[in-house]
Amino acid sequence: MDYMDVQQMIFEFIGGLGIFLFGIKTMGEGLQQSAGDRLRDILDKFTTNPLMGVLAGIVVTILIQSSSATTVITVGLVSAGFMNLRQAIGVIMGANIGTTVTAFIIGFDVGAYALPIMAAGSFLLFFFKNKKAHYFGQVLFGFGALFLGLELMSDGMKPLRDFEMFHDLTVNMSHIPILGVIVGTLFTVTVQSSSATVGILQGLYSDGLLDLNSALPVLFGDNIGTTITAILAAIGASIAAKRAALSHVLFNLLGTTLFVILLYPFTEIIVFLQGFFNLNDKMTIAFAHGLFNVTNTLIQLPFIGYLALIVTKVIPGDDSYVDYKTKQLDPNFITQSPSIALAAAKEEVIRMGQLAIKGLEESRSYLLTGQMKHAEVALSLEDAINNLDHKITDYLIALSSAPLLPYESQMHTTLMDTVRDIERIGDHFENMVELTEYKLNNKVKLSEYALKDIEEMFDLVVSTVTEVIEALDQNEENKANSVVCKEKKIDQMERKLRKRHILKTNEGICDGQAGIVFVDLVINLERIGDHSVNIAESIIGEKEAEQATVSTI
Repeated sequence: MDYMDVQQMIFEFIGGLGIFLFGIKTMGEGLQQSAGDRLRDILDKFTTNPLMGVLAGIVVTILIQSSSATTVITVGLVSAGFMNLRQAIGVIMGANIGTTVTAFIIGFDVGAYALPIMAAGSFLLFFFKNKKAHYFGQVLFGFGALFLGLELMSDGMKPLRDFEMFHDLTVNMSHIPILGVIVGTLFTVTVQSSSATVGILQGLYSDGLLDLNSALPVLFGDNIGTTITAILAAIGASIAAKRAALSHVLFNLLGTTLFVILLYPFTEIIVFLQGFFNLNDKMTIAFAHGLFNVTNTLIQLPFIGYLALIVTKVIPGDDSYVDYKTKQLDPNFITQSPSIALAAAKEEVIRMGQLAIKGLEESRSYLLTGQMKHAEVALSLEDAINNLDHKITDYLIALSSAPLLPYESQMHTTLMDTVRDIERIGDHFENMVELTEYKLNNKVKLSEYALKDIEEMFDLVVSTVTEVIEALDQNEENKANSVVCKEKKIDQMERKLRKRHILKTNEGICDGQAGIVFVDLVINLERIGDHSVNIAESIIGEKEAEQATVSTI
């Protein structure tokens, strides 16, 4: 084989791999956008226990078309405290099963129709403005690109049969299964997509470049290699997120170890299924992949508690888990006891406020340290606030038709307004995370004095939001009045810092980009103060309504 042949083989392989990965990404994005917010709802509603977590993991991974993406989302939710470790392990197990769907799709082997499928997808993308048609076009285009990439990779790999070194490697993998596991692991770590490596494996087996004894250990290794994405996502994250990532590694390691030990009987089962269902070669690997992950999950599912215990021992510390899902919004309260329903809604609003306080603290930490883990937690908290906003608002709207006393009606109005204000506080600290990200990416440097001023204003704002949530919780008018006073200080500080910034800009001391970041941070903090005083004034109005009700009795 000459240099040109080797070059063509490499180019076809890496080009096909690129098209395959692009196809997977495009198809997953189309499916995900079609699903909309249902992904969050799936993970929010259906992870109440590990078994439901497995089902949620399967569904989300099928929609995203990436077990790595599902695991990263899960690690992020755990990092923010939105999901506990046992729930996360269930989702991760489900993600491993969900990712096998891609291999089954490949098993149908419709490569000959890849180009017309891509053409149909392109037609929908370019000539239809309807969103559903657009998303369906993405799915079709990605589906076709997936098979086109596989065809190119397959053509690129065929000359490998003439390489003696490759032949020797496959023989060794047949006799030494652990070698195949290592090869599969390393390749998936490199590509960071188990779907891609399983697809390549299907091509190698279909072209006769690997026999089943060599292919299965590589398949097991692919499942270990895919854990690298979760490991990378957990670097610098919370203790709970690190534990979730480690549980992913342990789950796949234990499964691989078990199946390597039982390699011979497992191979015999796959050979039997191949003959019984008359499977083609690609579908045989898909069945092996599916059977491995489903069996591994069924075996380890009863031991999730032990797996959680092991990772907790290996990574000690307080994971400070807080359950951020609504727990008290029972629809039955609305008809049976509106007063209890109102009290339950208030508890959830207070918890939403506590999330906002934590989000503010995390955005401040990100600004001061530049550590990505603070940004990820802050953004996850903002996402959780949005989720609570929808749930609480819907509950309060349903409650508005129930009979309430005058002061309860005022409380209802206060809660409706407060939910909106807290949601806006979440938007503002999200803005500040994005400003810090802009600052880091563009190497914008704030002066030591500017950082000190921002930190001082941050402290005042966090103190103000904390006090107004306490005032809401305790129905304390004095604290609400204190918040009104603090907000005036925030306004004064904002004016002072703006004026100082203009003077420094005129003197040429302040850099233009740094000045923009500084002013935008100050504006967002001042707006948070405005939302705090809105809540405080609602509490004062509610207190007056309550006193008026008492005086008429």
